[in-house]
Parts: sequence; C-alpha cells; structure tokens
Amino acid sequence: MLTKRIIPCLDVNKGRVVKGVKFLNLKDAGDPVEAAVRYNKAGADELVFLDITASHEVRKTIIDVVRKTAEKIYIPFTVGGGIKTVDDMELILKNGADKVSVNTAAVLNPSLIEKGAKKFGRQCIVLAVDAKKIKPGKWEVYTHGGRKATGLDALKWIKQAEKLGAGEVLLTSMDADGTKAGYDIPLNLAVSDAVRIPVIASGGAGGPEHMLEVLKKGKADAVLAASIFHYKEYTVRSVKEYLRDNGIPVRL
Repeated sequence: MLTKRIIPCLDVNKGRVVKGVKFLNLKDAGDPVEAAVRYNKAGADELVFLDITASHEVRKTIIDVVRKTAEKIYIPFTVGGGIKTVDDMELILKNGADKVSVNTAAVLNPSLIEKGAKKFGRQCIVLAVDAKKIKPGKWEVYTHGGRKATGLDALKWIKQAEKLGAGEVLLTSMDADGTKAGYDIPLNLAVSDAVRIPVIASGGAGGPEHMLEVLKKGKADAVLAASIFHYKEYTVRSVKEYLRDNGIPVRL
C-alpha cells in the first residue's frame, strides 16, 4: 500500500511566507527557505511553494527562493503561482523544483498542461484547483488567487486536465481555506472518485483528525496544511504518528 504524504504549504508573498483565511487577511509566517529546511528536518514528505503575488516584478524573488531551497533540502517540492508558459515551467524546474503547479494559466490555456507534460513528463505537472461550492455536489473553479469565478465545473475541469496530462491535483476548498474546521470531504471524495491521478487535499486543516478524515472518507492521497505547522500547533511527526496509530500508512 502506498504511504500517504504530509505536505506543508508555503504561500510566498514578496519573499516571505504568509497565511490568511479564505485567501484574505494575510499574516507574516517567516522566511520560506528557513521554513523549508525546518520541514525537511521534521519529516515532511514534500513541500509546496505558492507565489501568491506572482507578478513579473517579483518573479525573480521566487526563483531565488527556489534555488536556495533546492540547495538545502532533499525532499521533493512543487512551485506554483504565475506560471504562464512552458518557458516559465522550465525556469522553475531548472532552478531545482521537482514539479510545477498551474491554475489560472491552465484554465485560460488548457494546452499548457499538454505541452508541459510532453516536455517534462506528467509527473512534473500539478493542476491546482481553487473550488467553491455552489450547491450540493457541485463546485465552481476560481482563478486569479480565488478572486475570479470562471463558470467551470470543477469535476469536469479536473477530468479534462487529467486527459491533457496533469499528473496530480492540488485541490483547495475555498470555503474551508484557513478556517481550521476540516477539509471539504464531499469535494475530495467526488474528485478522488472521478480521476485516477493522485489528489492532494487542501484547505481547512485544524488538526490530525481532519487529515485522518479526508484520507479515509475523502480518499485523498496526500494532505496539505499551512497554519497548524507554521505556528507550531502540531509537528509533522506528531501528525504522522497519529495517522499511523489510526491505520494510515505513512513514512516515519
């Protein structure tokens, strides 16, 4: 049985880690490279960096973070935010990232997924989806950092992206993000049942019991969390021990 992955998420804003609630009210949470080194030592399986101010002006900042991080950690990490072209993907990967995450650009230009998968392999292409519930069993895709509704049905979009070559889905519930009230189980279950690629559950982690729930009931392959790790409410190891004790295979 494959082990389930624990993935701290680092939202990077102008070179600093930040965390908000439902994509708003951002607070400083430290230096991204220092945080990455800490999580590497703590036993995280992977890391995700999301450049949430990914404008052209600050692009060099995140590249610097990627390069410094790659020099100091040994676990895989994904970088997303502002990646619009295959050249952008190549720049991130050449500087040491293992995967790239695409959201807005992929919605605007789905062929980006296909081109990236053909050039770098589908294992390098992560589809990030910010999904908001519009009625029971139906979620809408949002882009531009959760600011723009697209009218796209989340399940249909994710299935399309899988066919185009996405190797993994980073699935964020906008309704649950930063609330610490638990992951959106129906959303994760619906997506996990709809595709064959791994699903990373994101949005709502308040403790290990929420992770256990989404891994079991939501059928997620990995769990992503930010606040509970950044502010040291829980350690990666304590979460893994809890999951192991409750029958979830993890790498300790």
